[in-house]
Amino acid sequence: MLYGLNITDAGGVPLAVDFDSPLDYLIFIFQLLLGTAAVLLSGTVTIGILATETLRIQNRFIFMVNTSICDTLVGFSVYYLGLFDVYEGYPSRNATYTILPSLLGINLLTFLFAQFDRYMAICYPFIYSRFITRPIVVGINVYCWAHVFGVLLVRNVIPISKATDLFVFSILYLQLVILTKVIMTIKLYFVAKYQLERDPPSAERDSKKESLKIIFFVVVIFLLLWIPSIINIVLRLMFGMGMNFVNEALNPFATLARLSAVCTSAVYVWGSPALREAMRRTVWGRVCPRCNRRVGSSQEKGEALGQFGCRRWINLQRLKQTNKPQACLMIFSFSGKSTS
Repeated sequence: MLYGLNITDAGGVPLAVDFDSPLDYLIFIFQLLLGTAAVLLSGTVTIGILATETLRIQNRFIFMVNTSICDTLVGFSVYYLGLFDVYEGYPSRNATYTILPSLLGINLLTFLFAQFDRYMAICYPFIYSRFITRPIVVGINVYCWAHVFGVLLVRNVIPISKATDLFVFSILYLQLVILTKVIMTIKLYFVAKYQLERDPPSAERDSKKESLKIIFFVVVIFLLLWIPSIINIVLRLMFGMGMNFVNEALNPFATLARLSAVCTSAVYVWGSPALREAMRRTVWGRVCPRCNRRVGSSQEKGEALGQFGCRRWINLQRLKQTNKPQACLMIFSFSGKSTS
């Protein structure tokens, strides 16, 4: 039987706080800003990747866009879970069949597969390039959605006693996934530290290093924000020692988990210059053309100065070959004045 949707009878769903103290205002404003930041940042990352062909054909960016779509939906979910009186536990109140909280589970699986993807790409490049194609990566990301919502559907249609057993099994399965993620994070750290350092400098090596740096920090931050909520759930279900909260907005552990929607996209933007450029060109440059012109003029100026410096260096080398040090000095001093 379906359970979980229990809308309050008196005039719809009330707000999460009563606004009786300054803390209530702070909680409400924080939840509102959290949802907005997640939607804007993750949505921009999603559009930047999907609108840039050179990014969306790369496997690592396919994983990024999957998590960014999920984080965008998490941001929208905060407008309900964080602003209204919603409790997703049992007995539920104004709940959503745990559909909205389950969005974070999609990211958990996606990060796990992304770690295996980076490990195979760096440690077994020939096997990876031959067998791990783009359709396979897309299928893996689709599986993450199908798995999470398939389990959720089964849990919502079976009797409550069976659903409770399935939920406990899901918690144990989640702990196994987290343990695997920790092991893979450690392995990727040593791969980045020892194996990539032995490779000769190249664009491919820089790309692998960048992807490892991103997935390492994303997973570490995600686990740090998720683990308090997982520990509280395990303590509450297994030992009856966890903390209970009035609603989702007043649950600091659930809020920390939802904060990962902002942190994940922020790490993507921080670690990938190509993604930053794609976001500037496809989204923010169109929203703010003046900012786009400033960035473009700075880049053109840098390129012009770089070209001028190259020409000066070539002229100096030619003058040195003709054994004319005085002329070389004059050209150098003249060039230095012109650039100031």
